[in-house]
Amino acid sequence: MSDIREKVDAIYRTESRRILATLIRLLGDFDLAEEAMQDAFASALTGWPQSGVPENPRAWLVSTGRFKAIDTIRRRTRFDASLAKIAEQIDLEAHEAANREEGEVKDDDLRLIFTCCHPALPADGRVALTLREVCGLTTEEIARAFLTSTPTVARRIVRAKTKIRDAKIPYEVPQPADLAERLDTVLHVVYLVFNEGYSASSGATLTRADLSGEAIRLGRLLAHLLPEPEIEGLLALMLLHESRRPARTSPEGDLILLDNQDRTKWNRALIEEGKSLVERALRTGRFGPFTIQAAIAAVHSEAADGANTDWTQIAGLYDVLLRMEPSPVVELNRAVAVAMRDGPPAGISLIDGILSGGDLQDYHLIHSARAELCRRAHRYEEAQKSYQRALELTLQEPERRFLERRLAEVTTLIDSDPAQSAV
Repeated sequence: MSDIREKVDAIYRTESRRILATLIRLLGDFDLAEEAMQDAFASALTGWPQSGVPENPRAWLVSTGRFKAIDTIRRRTRFDASLAKIAEQIDLEAHEAANREEGEVKDDDLRLIFTCCHPALPADGRVALTLREVCGLTTEEIARAFLTSTPTVARRIVRAKTKIRDAKIPYEVPQPADLAERLDTVLHVVYLVFNEGYSASSGATLTRADLSGEAIRLGRLLAHLLPEPEIEGLLALMLLHESRRPARTSPEGDLILLDNQDRTKWNRALIEEGKSLVERALRTGRFGPFTIQAAIAAVHSEAADGANTDWTQIAGLYDVLLRMEPSPVVELNRAVAVAMRDGPPAGISLIDGILSGGDLQDYHLIHSARAELCRRAHRYEEAQKSYQRALELTLQEPERRFLERRLAEVTTLIDSDPAQSAV
């Protein structure tokens, strides 16, 4: 019995999300499919010790789950006669999952991802539903990752499922004409999950490896199921950033800036994989903003240290990115690259232009970037004010500690030699 349980547990870990995706297609209901999948695994635990593990466990579990769902609906028809027709439709499904081709099973995975990331759903609902249904995280795990309450996450998931049902959002992969727009939404959801894991928006730790790991898993799944250059570009970007994780914090959990990181700690295997992906995406000529960002990360990965980084190439890539996807955040990143190429005053001027236009006034990173450049330019009073503003806006503890240390440093410099502040 223990041997069977181990096999069932192993199948659950590797196949449960694919089984769920197929059951959602067959049953047309997220909650019913999840209940059916759990019933199927329970049946495996009780039935397989006598009958043995079937030759195709996934197909067996899908078929069992489907019939369990039909039984559930039929029991409910005693209270709601309108469900009888639904049970008949499911029961008349022409082909058993056991006879489906592997490609069709892959389509079920894609259908689930595109449904969870449908642009008609609110952004927080897309993220929560994707993590719950595609990645298999519990509502408690999602709540912990985003520092919110379990009931809040549960409500987001329920609202998303209700919207899918009431708006009759189709459970399908978009047609080729609509694929580019819909794929963009999917990729942004995946990258949002990765960003929250790579640099948490708030809380006691700089990173959350579980979330960035799930985003990379989703990126790999998408690249396997739908080989598009921009998917490979996004996966490359995530891998190249993830390669730096071991060097981004001190043993005490404090933030270490890119220039000061011990690059021997960077994961070279992830770097090589990421560079290969971005090079392949660029060769197609059909790439987008994620691929350009990955190319920037690849340039960083080739430098032995910050001083030997090819900032001219990075600034040029940001010029391309700015034309492709104009945004104040891209302008900020370009300003930092220009500062590294041409000197801090050039970057400060560009950042002041962004701020004077009214953009990013409440974005802590623009103020911390300006503070760093002012510090390097020995404009300590300006640095002091920018560090203070960044501190007011920062919710993440490692970033707060870093900013507090920097603020203390420039304050000491001002106090010890006031004339320096005017340099």
